[in-house]
Amino acid sequence: MPRNPTSTPAARTGQLPSRDEILAFLAEHPGQAGKREIARAFGIKGGAKIALKRLLAELEQEGTVTKRRKKLVRAGALPEVLVADIVGRDADGELLAVPDEWDEDEHGPAPKILVIPDRGRRAGPQPGVGDRILMRISEPSDRLPEGVGANGRVMRVLDRKPAAALGILRVAPGGARVVPIDKKSKEYAVAVENLGGARDGDLVALDVIRSSRLGLPRAKVREVIGSMASEKAVSQIALYAHNIPHVFPAGVLREAEEAAPVGLDGREDWRRLPLVTIDPPDAKDHDDAVHAEPDADPANPGGFVITVAIADVAAYVRPGTAMDREALHRGNSVYFPDRVVPMLPERISNDLCSLRETEERPALAVRMIFGADGRKQSHTFHRVMMRSAAKLSYQQAQAAIDGRTDDKTDTLLDRILKPLWAGYAVLKRGREAREPLDLDLPERKILLKPDGTVDRVVVPERLDAHKLIEEFMIQANVAAAETLEKHRTPLLYRIHDAPSPEKLEGLKDFLGTLGIKIGMKGGIKPANFNAILARFSDKPESGLVNEVVLRSQAQAEYAPLNIGHFGLHLRRYAHFTSPIRRYADLIVHRALVRALRLGRDGLPETIDDKLEAIGTEISAAERRAMAAERDTIDRLVARWLMDRIGATFRAKISGVTKSGLFVRLDETGADGFIPASTIGDDYYIYDEKSRAMIGSRTGETHRLGDTVEVRLVEAQPFAGALRFELLTEGSYQKPPGRIPRGRNGPGGPPRSVRARTSTRTGRSRPR
Repeated sequence: MPRNPTSTPAARTGQLPSRDEILAFLAEHPGQAGKREIARAFGIKGGAKIALKRLLAELEQEGTVTKRRKKLVRAGALPEVLVADIVGRDADGELLAVPDEWDEDEHGPAPKILVIPDRGRRAGPQPGVGDRILMRISEPSDRLPEGVGANGRVMRVLDRKPAAALGILRVAPGGARVVPIDKKSKEYAVAVENLGGARDGDLVALDVIRSSRLGLPRAKVREVIGSMASEKAVSQIALYAHNIPHVFPAGVLREAEEAAPVGLDGREDWRRLPLVTIDPPDAKDHDDAVHAEPDADPANPGGFVITVAIADVAAYVRPGTAMDREALHRGNSVYFPDRVVPMLPERISNDLCSLRETEERPALAVRMIFGADGRKQSHTFHRVMMRSAAKLSYQQAQAAIDGRTDDKTDTLLDRILKPLWAGYAVLKRGREAREPLDLDLPERKILLKPDGTVDRVVVPERLDAHKLIEEFMIQANVAAAETLEKHRTPLLYRIHDAPSPEKLEGLKDFLGTLGIKIGMKGGIKPANFNAILARFSDKPESGLVNEVVLRSQAQAEYAPLNIGHFGLHLRRYAHFTSPIRRYADLIVHRALVRALRLGRDGLPETIDDKLEAIGTEISAAERRAMAAERDTIDRLVARWLMDRIGATFRAKISGVTKSGLFVRLDETGADGFIPASTIGDDYYIYDEKSRAMIGSRTGETHRLGDTVEVRLVEAQPFAGALRFELLTEGSYQKPPGRIPRGRNGPGGPPRSVRARTSTRTGRSRPR
């Protein structure tokens, strides 16, 4: 194991260390050293700490080191525990892996990791190429093979790759072809004897059996996954492509069916408190209920008592059971337009734990007292038995507050809904004082017809009802983290790091092209970004600036080490409010039960040392779910637009790369691509600073955020790919200069200078 980060290095003590000495120290103590540990290790005291702080800031500014959970690491260094994909073997036959998540734009190509096999007597199934694993990076070694950046031991095999390829079978006389769902793959040829019972139009998993330079690679069908004519075919692709577990083992289902309803014993009786659930109209499980009333304490004038009750999943899913192991494996529920892949069996998620209207349900509740300024004064947690007074949709609750009640909300308006909104008004004052990151990025929602095809794409209105529930849940999550910290009980925080110096520098460069400067003295805060967003709130560039600010942010994750939540501008934050669909919340529930001695089903002591690995695993599962959901929407929209080849659309340029332009349609939010070779009558050079493609001769410019008109040229529904042709002429600026010699560039070799009619304007231009 690495040495204690506070141990004094062999370097001179008390003197400012050199850059190389700092980098060597960070390499020896990956993820363990911050400014305090470095100062202590080198014996830096008093005024010398200012010089050390300045040196570390310079290293961070230039991208040599970066922060990870408030500790300094060498840029591109691997975390101690990570999820990795096994991609091949070295010359000696040893397995090689790469990190599952890696930012090549920031750190270059992903490092190869030598997988150290576990050959002990208790070693489980050994991983192979294509498997996804949780691994712990070993102490740095000087004897790594060439081209390998680290080695690590397998902690757990997370998923086994089901097949070499997935695709749609197209049968023809004498054989068949498979159209891959991967945009980057080629078609495969399948002989009749290798069809394995598959029929035309089936989604199949393949084993590649031969590949040569001539003709298509050959394959055989390993598994028939399902017919692409079914209603759920598109989400079925995502399940297999992203290796998402979606079939519950028999033991898990048996455990769920045998679960008996929890009684009142050992719980407070809250059945008379009129808690209500407010959810989307199509929600099947309800894991949170809310209540608000003015604080009767005369010492707190204008204050409110806010209560949030959460389904007590911990009472049914005990540590170490089959249901618990499967929930950890899944990490979270996955939501597609046509189905939900739940984390827990329906007997638990939609029945015993769902806070159904008028039915008794066990819950873990938090009662919070807020002052009139929106600051939380105190809170207490309770294990209770509750009965939901009503099940409402967001739209239904909002309509009642806006004066349009129905038979149900008419009786709830004065005694339940108006106090909820009054309580939210108080909490909103605290939120405004806190100044969390306030991005305006509407999400599209796919509405399906009964046959599973797309009916339309909408952007749901953002209601105060949504914001009310969101703020109530945030405050409950904060209270959970505060309570567990107070009792020194291990937990999984929901952490969100500040933007990296590299991403901030890129954001500064881009905003500079819009005449905006970011001040970075004293550290960046969400309020800095909010000020920028406010300047563009009523301008055409608003959507663009929101998008660019979003891309500059770090990704939230789960970890037992707290670094705070940058986006919400909170010092401590944990997910507590959705244990039906997130394993992290179930961990927090168990931790509260243990800390407050609310029962015998709390967090086991034996799990404390495993929380880092669990956090890494469920963070990866969350990213996997997001990718699967995004890909499914892309495929559904691509299939919907197949009948509109040749149609024109208004769009915005949503991404600029060396290979071309990404666009997002205004009508549907669908994403597509315009290859650089088809942009126009010039050789276009990618300018990273301004995020633009600029014609080398003419200076014609297409930049991120531009509104354009495009024509749909091709739709590949199973790959979720749309290709467009650009119809809008760009703006003009000074040309960047001559075409680099010897480079083919994005569109192939530069064309000869000649007259050519533009497909966009009909004018002739010299080439």
